[in-house]
Amino acid sequence: MALGAFLKGVGIYRLYEKWLQNQIKNGDIPQHIGIILDGNRRWAMQKAVPRMMGHTVGAKTGEEFLDWCLDLGIRTLTIWIFSTENFNRSNEEVQELFNIVESEADILRKDPRIHQHQIRVKAIGRTELLPESIQKLIKEVELTTQNYDRHFLNVAIAYGGRAEIVDAVKKIAEDLKSGKISAEGIDEEKFRRYLYTAHLPNPYPDLIIRTSGEERLSGFLLWQSAYSEFCFLDVYWPGFRRIDLLRAVRIYQNRRRRFGQ
Repeated sequence: MALGAFLKGVGIYRLYEKWLQNQIKNGDIPQHIGIILDGNRRWAMQKAVPRMMGHTVGAKTGEEFLDWCLDLGIRTLTIWIFSTENFNRSNEEVQELFNIVESEADILRKDPRIHQHQIRVKAIGRTELLPESIQKLIKEVELTTQNYDRHFLNVAIAYGGRAEIVDAVKKIAEDLKSGKISAEGIDEEKFRRYLYTAHLPNPYPDLIIRTSGEERLSGFLLWQSAYSEFCFLDVYWPGFRRIDLLRAVRIYQNRRRRFGQ
């Protein structure tokens, strides 16, 4: 009976997934999605498993998420995995997270999907704060993929939106002092080129998703998200499924984007 119920559940899931796919197939697919991965610890607490398992399962969900986005033809992903504030967690948890990040970076370095789909991978944030071993892996992936331009995968790590703007202002101040630019030449387009996302052809997310039911950006892509559509899903990140992504895209398609007009 348990197996029968399981198979029935799988069948219903597949039907719903197919229905959602048909719902969105003729609509506009967001070409840049930003996602805040939230709820690993609460998922673990809900399942009565160690906190570490929440982070581990969340990392595996991230690997699947890339496949789902590639299948939908989404060109750019910006995934927030570790904030500047996360450094304030216990040393034990920060080390747990760094161990997972290092493992996932190594997997990404060898991932055939990166080369098959010509995905440029870049870490955005104050990466100099990360352990040297992680910095080394990140640089290797970035160098290997720096000439790819079909897809873009940005991993926001040691990232904070306010920190990004502060860092941009510091770079502008340096270039003003050296005479590389003039104050009169600074406008929104010039400022954009000093942000962590300067390498992107489209740095402005069409859609930003946050999991876990929290309804705030917490500083994610503050400059870039001015006209993004937001979707807050009541599902913890480790439990995020393809149907959740399809639901978010459907929500996006049902919005009317005015861009202030």
